[in-house]
Amino acid sequence: MSDKEADTSVPVHDIIARRWSPRALDESARVTDDQLRALLEAARWAPSFGNTQPARYVVGRRGDEAFDRILGTLTERNRSWAHRAGALLIACAVTHNEKGDVPYAEYGVGLASQNLVLQAVAEGLVTHQMAGFDKGAATRAFSLPDDVRPLVAIAVGVAADPEVLADERDISRETGPRNRLPLSEFAFTAEWGTPAFD
Repeated sequence: MSDKEADTSVPVHDIIARRWSPRALDESARVTDDQLRALLEAARWAPSFGNTQPARYVVGRRGDEAFDRILGTLTERNRSWAHRAGALLIACAVTHNEKGDVPYAEYGVGLASQNLVLQAVAEGLVTHQMAGFDKGAATRAFSLPDDVRPLVAIAVGVAADPEVLADERDISRETGPRNRLPLSEFAFTAEWGTPAFD
């Protein structure tokens, strides 16, 4: 496994620096129920607009029916590596409650999912979030209500050597450097395009 710690311009918390999204997962490693509970508890305590708590998760453990159903909704490319995950989840947004439409529901799911992936780092696990899945198939597979929208699938597991991957593009991504826009192109002041920091 390659060292994928973020090369940040200033020090950030270790959990943030170590978070990354590998595809190479150890098929022999198990994600325990205690670990899954911790991830979901972290997600549960995320902030949300008006405390509406729109995030919900469908959870599959490798070897159970829910895992196989989630795996079946993934694109072929994602299935090629995600079958090695210890758990597969689908993050969903509750878009309507007794007061009407839930504002910023997707943002709430994003906040909850970030809590989840950072807790995974604390548990010695890795995660990989995927937009590449069939949302309609997920809705049907789990009988999701009309007001619940699947947004992203999440693989949870233990990182493995990149050589377990069959696709050379994926191996290259696993071993290549991580990069992000510099702060000068990310945070602005006074007017758009004026860097907040030099």
